[in-house]
Amino acid sequence: MALTGRTGLLAAVGALAVLFAPQPGAAVLGLLLLLAALVTVDLLLAGAVRPLRLERSGERRVRLGDSVEVVLTVENPGRRRVRGRLRDAWSPSARAKPREQPLDVPAGERRRVVTTLVPLRRGDRESAGVTIRSVGPLGLAARQGSHAVPWAVRVLPPFLSRTHLPAKLSRLRELEGRNPVLIRGQGTEFDSLREYVAGDDVRSIDWRATARRSDVVVRTWRPERDRRVLIVLDTSRTSAGRVGVDPASGDPSGWPRLDWSLDAALLLAALATRAGDRVDFLAHDRAVRAWVTGASRTELLSVLVDTMAPIEAELIEADSESMVTAIMARASHRCLVVLLTDLNPAAMEEGLLPVLPQLASRHLVLLAAVSDPRVAAMAEGRETLEQVYDAAAAEHLRGERRRMTSRLRSHGVEVVDALPEQLAPALADAYLALKAAGRL
Repeated sequence: MALTGRTGLLAAVGALAVLFAPQPGAAVLGLLLLLAALVTVDLLLAGAVRPLRLERSGERRVRLGDSVEVVLTVENPGRRRVRGRLRDAWSPSARAKPREQPLDVPAGERRRVVTTLVPLRRGDRESAGVTIRSVGPLGLAARQGSHAVPWAVRVLPPFLSRTHLPAKLSRLRELEGRNPVLIRGQGTEFDSLREYVAGDDVRSIDWRATARRSDVVVRTWRPERDRRVLIVLDTSRTSAGRVGVDPASGDPSGWPRLDWSLDAALLLAALATRAGDRVDFLAHDRAVRAWVTGASRTELLSVLVDTMAPIEAELIEADSESMVTAIMARASHRCLVVLLTDLNPAAMEEGLLPVLPQLASRHLVLLAAVSDPRVAAMAEGRETLEQVYDAAAAEHLRGERRRMTSRLRSHGVEVVDALPEQLAPALADAYLALKAAGRL
């Protein structure tokens, strides 16, 4: 049972009447008896909450930044009207609105209550229960009860970089010869013979054709198709750092590195699929967190966004040796391994660098990392002494990243180090450059 504000108001009025009554004792007793009787009658006449039947319907998936409606149907099988308030509780990051709604369900009827969710984070957002308060006809007392009505909405990555896809596909069509261009480098599908020009790979020289002619002749190759691209996502503690501006909320504290990496992975997957390559996905820190393989080209993106949605950064150190072992076990033949991680010099020294030669000896490795725009802003400061010290620290950090990039490239690893908003298109350009050079 719950008392309402009207009960408190009635009690206050009664207290004033008692103060001015000629016989306060009898007045108090009478007032208490009257108030108790009214509350009891009101409680008995209030509609029962427990027999109510609640069902949910609506969408189960929404892209981060969009809104989704969840419908709650309340059926009243009892003989009394249920009138009062309803609260449909969700986790705070789901941003459910409105928090409370009026409810009026006559006996034997049903009503629909709509809750709008505008989630702030990826992942599964679950309902925490429905609480209903049924008020009596006098408004003095109410019955209250809670119902568990399970429902979950999966919040998918927003795929903001899809705006870059048309431009990258146009460049891909040029590489594929739909808009004729000259492609040099080794491939697997022979195209034609032509005269040698400066810069051609000497391995492309066709010595038999050269012997029959007076000029050196080289073979040209069609851009390779049906190659394998393995996207590896580092979900260790370094991926939890926030950089840039959160696109969903505009929060200047930033978006997790993990989410920027997911966005870049989706653009690369869409582009590689259109190029005819087979794309697999692996999320790893100290263990495999997600694994996608064998998805058809028409279903790949939907499978990827559904798999990526619940992935969160784990606050543990990455096990690079275990990651390389997982990659080698899943990719027995040579392929392009795209590793999305943080280019942190200390973490790279102790983790990836010792095992990188083993991976680079079998596969073509492309490492992509998000740089912090705040470091670049700090490096420009010169107005105060404090800003000068900050600028020196920022330049030192940038120098460390440049030296780490040089070390990685000495192992044959391609490196993309870009600002958050530029990571996805820069990674796509690196993929296209490798394809144009015939290195895939």
